[in-house]
Amino acid sequence: MKFRNLILIIIFILISGCVGYSSTGVLGTGVSVAMDPRTIGTQIDDSIMQKNLRAKLILMDRSYLLKVKTKVLDGRIFITGKVNTVEEKLKITKLGWEIKGARSVKNDLKIKEKFSFKQTAKDVLITSQLRTAIIANKKIKSANYDIDTYKKIIYIYGISLNEEERAEIINEAKKILDVEDVVTSIFLVEDLRVIKN
Repeated sequence: MKFRNLILIIIFILISGCVGYSSTGVLGTGVSVAMDPRTIGTQIDDSIMQKNLRAKLILMDRSYLLKVKTKVLDGRIFITGKVNTVEEKLKITKLGWEIKGARSVKNDLKIKEKFSFKQTAKDVLITSQLRTAIIANKKIKSANYDIDTYKKIIYIYGISLNEEERAEIINEAKKILDVEDVVTSIFLVEDLRVIKN
């Protein structure tokens, strides 16, 4: 029975990996390959790290497939989502550090609370408003960013070509009504481990 479950998980990872290429670029990081300033080698390393982390999370607990989101940018691991206990949050952080090549682990997991349809709808609206604003803003390469909103706090992950672009996306996020905070993990091209020449 356990062997069958393991085979199903492996098949799912392989299938989701193929789907991820078309929907989020070659790397599954949500950054468009055409605009991604990282080298192909760095992109592949990040993709492998992300797939390894997802596989380990699913083996730890199948429910993490839907409850926990991960992103890897230049060896830096970002974890968001909801878990039931503080102990789970700590275990997932430890798991992130165990991934070969991890340079840092930022764990923004929240402890699960009572579901609120109103709050969830508000978070979706905030995310949609920011996504629309950055698509309309010609100073921002919108494909280079992932956005999550939880309890009116916007989390932005991505790569900016310069300081002006990074400031512009933060400014757009702060303009949205009802936003309580903006948490960013935005790297400049020059901050990355390997820079394109």
